[in-house]
Amino acid sequence: MLITEYLRGGDLHQYLKEKGALSPATAINFALDMARGMAYLHNEPNVIIHRDLKPRNVLLVNSSADHLKVGDFGLSKLIKVQNSHDVYKMTGETGSYRYMAPEVFKHRRYDKKVDVFSFAMILYEMLEGEPPFASYEPYDGAKYVADGHRPTIRAKGYLPELRELTVQCWDADMNQRPSFLEILKRLEKMKENLPADHHWHLFSS
Repeated sequence: MLITEYLRGGDLHQYLKEKGALSPATAINFALDMARGMAYLHNEPNVIIHRDLKPRNVLLVNSSADHLKVGDFGLSKLIKVQNSHDVYKMTGETGSYRYMAPEVFKHRRYDKKVDVFSFAMILYEMLEGEPPFASYEPYDGAKYVADGHRPTIRAKGYLPELRELTVQCWDADMNQRPSFLEILKRLEKMKENLPADHHWHLFSS
């Protein structure tokens, strides 16, 4: 049995269902919280791969929705890494189809970068206001992604830097996806460079 702290704010899925698309500032703030949590989990030598990162498993600390935490480790996997060059890849279809990396859907060998792919899909959902490939059934959407397709980015909230980060995080080649430490640095820089009006509305959306 795993006991974790009680978080009063509900989950990100419900929050997005009620709020719709978030402002760039709010999305960046939420993404920073997720990236901090995932960077900690992915820290070597004891790497924890979540394997089911999705809005329902991202929890709001309180009703003010000023911070998020990653939760639900039911499908997570602990990997002991002796050095940074170790290969620790697994196979098998694990996780939720809507946010599943193509290599997992195809039952190919995978590593912790599957969480980076799922993170990109969540980032997309926060800025677009709807899940990736919402018109598809989850399995069909995952198959479409595995065939090389990605959601169309339409939201005005997609700053060029955010767009670039999202595209890199859902790259078909898992080796081209950035680590969460790199994601964290890039998001922090984006937050610093946001216009003043974006900061003013940090928690308004």
